[in-house]
Amino acid sequence: MEKAVESSGICKIFGDTEALKDISFSVNESEIFGFIGPDGAGKTTLFRIITTLLLPDKGEMKVLGLDCIKGFKELRTKIGYMAGRFSLYQDLSVEENLNFYATVFGTTVKENYDLISDIYSHIEPFKKRLAGRLSGGMKQKLALSCALIHKPRLLVLDEPTTGVDAVSRSEFWEMLKKLRQHNITIIVSTPYMDEAMRCDRVALIQEGRILSIDQPEKIREGFSRKLFSAKAAQKYRLINALRTYPGIVSAYPFGDSVHITFKDDIYDKSVHDHLKMLGLDDVIISETRAGIEDRFLELMEKGSTAQSAFAKASADKGCNGITVRRQELRND
Repeated sequence: MEKAVESSGICKIFGDTEALKDISFSVNESEIFGFIGPDGAGKTTLFRIITTLLLPDKGEMKVLGLDCIKGFKELRTKIGYMAGRFSLYQDLSVEENLNFYATVFGTTVKENYDLISDIYSHIEPFKKRLAGRLSGGMKQKLALSCALIHKPRLLVLDEPTTGVDAVSRSEFWEMLKKLRQHNITIIVSTPYMDEAMRCDRVALIQEGRILSIDQPEKIREGFSRKLFSAKAAQKYRLINALRTYPGIVSAYPFGDSVHITFKDDIYDKSVHDHLKMLGLDDVIISETRAGIEDRFLELMEKGSTAQSAFAKASADKGCNGITVRRQELRND
């Protein structure tokens, strides 16, 4: 299978911050490939290197068979990029923005209308409206139309649905699926786990390192412990109480519940006595299936343990240690 993107040992440093650390992965042609990670994980930096907007400090990146440094001019005609922040001209109308981007790439809206018709048809009735006056979902559709108007072979989307309502998010992903008919490869980042499940493969990224790459379902299956869900009226009191119980290994918020793991994977029912002593007598605990975010947090824990050990060894040798900062994913 042909590769749309091949990354080998990519590193990027900003001052004292190593934003990307030995990033290696590949994306197949016509694949929807997702990146999942908290803010500051390095997703935007990586996307800017893929789209030739930023130079790597180390490593090699090939995009559509071209070196991202030597072949940047040609690549920019073959890549569509939708930044995380709405970056179109807000004082131009919908129609004017689209015509402008078509002209920049030496094409016309009419020439490639078939590619954007499913998307643009939602906002075409408002084509005279200024872009700055559009709703979040309409801005999203306009930005995607502008990114596609030159018929790119690779589409890079940086958290395209953040801050958009659930209906618009679902519509957006249906549109992405239809784009596969045109043999367009899509790389997308998202903080939403339901969107991650729609990707062919996903990469979990944290503090500039890739933790895992696989099909979403296989990542879920990689969770190594029995997982339980705890519910109570006072969720945040419940989290703190669970974390003080010696038999609990981990406790993280998940929607309206708390996901917990026990030592030796054994449901220790005496935890209820502990919770009652702390004023929580309505707690319901049941076994549940792990999601991608559970696996992500588990990998973060393992990475933190390994880095803490390395930091201690470095300190013993008089070297600088590594500070590990934990962040929680947003749930939807």
